[in-house]
Amino acid sequence: MKLKTRKLKNEKPKTKKLRTKILFSAALLAIVALFAAACNHSSDSSSGDGDNSGNTNSTSNSLQKIKDRGQIVCGSRDALPGFANADSNGVIQGFDADFCRVIAAAIFGDSSKVEIKPIATADRFTALQSGEIDVLVRNTTWTATRDGKESADFLFTTFYDGQGIMVPDSSSVREIADLRNADICVASGTTTQLNLESVFSQRNIPYNPQSFADTTQLRAAYEAGQCEAWTSDVSQLTGFKNDIENNNGATQRILGEVISKEPLGPAVLDGNDELAQAVRWAVMSTVAAWEFGITSSNLSSMQNSDDPSIQRFLGKDSDGNDFNPSIGLPSDFAVQVIRQVGNYEEIYNRHITPLGIPLQGSNNDLWTNGGLLYTPPYR
Repeated sequence: MKLKTRKLKNEKPKTKKLRTKILFSAALLAIVALFAAACNHSSDSSSGDGDNSGNTNSTSNSLQKIKDRGQIVCGSRDALPGFANADSNGVIQGFDADFCRVIAAAIFGDSSKVEIKPIATADRFTALQSGEIDVLVRNTTWTATRDGKESADFLFTTFYDGQGIMVPDSSSVREIADLRNADICVASGTTTQLNLESVFSQRNIPYNPQSFADTTQLRAAYEAGQCEAWTSDVSQLTGFKNDIENNNGATQRILGEVISKEPLGPAVLDGNDELAQAVRWAVMSTVAAWEFGITSSNLSSMQNSDDPSIQRFLGKDSDGNDFNPSIGLPSDFAVQVIRQVGNYEEIYNRHITPLGIPLQGSNNDLWTNGGLLYTPPYR
């Protein structure tokens, strides 16, 4: 860049020198500005792993990064009966764990290509934000604050739950009003704790919250009689109720009133749109398969169906060619999900029904049966 200057008459040498420095500095700043603009333009037009959502977290794990790695990391739990509980071999089993496997089956065609990583309640969103995990499938309630401040993109509700309260069957407590001045066990940093505060404050019922960051500690305190009641999602309380009673513990009772709505489902980091799309359709495929009447047992015969909707869903168009709607998944992803893990009904009956929480007629039933599960058309 060449700057033209006009020589001034009778300009003193000192003034001339100062003027030259100023012009040189201006030229240098102009060059730096042009270079920065070029870099920004290059970054904006890049087709790399970044996103256009405003999310600047460089550690977010894109769908392509996960594919290149050959494994997806799914944040969950390891001690919640029915949802994510380590078996005698240390393998995590349950409803949430199976949805981690659903995602792996959809992306890789192999449900074993997943690391199910136990994450503490207080750390789950930090783990998602830092890139420690790719997806969170950990009985986590979808709320506005978590959708916003925690940068979590909730994708599809896999389980419609609600908060309840459990007491020993020997207790005289029959309804919430009977818990006046009671010590109540609750997990800290959860919507459960917030709901407890709201409901008891609204009803003017004084109580003493006993909060625990770890469910294992909470359960131990409850069983030791340090709390007169335990509040959590009804499904979670039911799982622990059965576990306590089956291990020669005292009989437990869950009060009849449900005090909140708790839509539970998987989440990825905000702005990770391709991964979000793939996870959403992977999870929804279990519900769609159930609605189509496709199970892991009849999958082979259903692949010969002459129903064009079923053909598309299983990866073929009416001409027998691969059907690819460009959602980041192989055309036969639903086939792999159903074959290796099963449809939603199979997953639910495998893990939740044994807890004593029936599927039929519940909120988690299909919309055609009066439930809330409903998926968009696959076309």
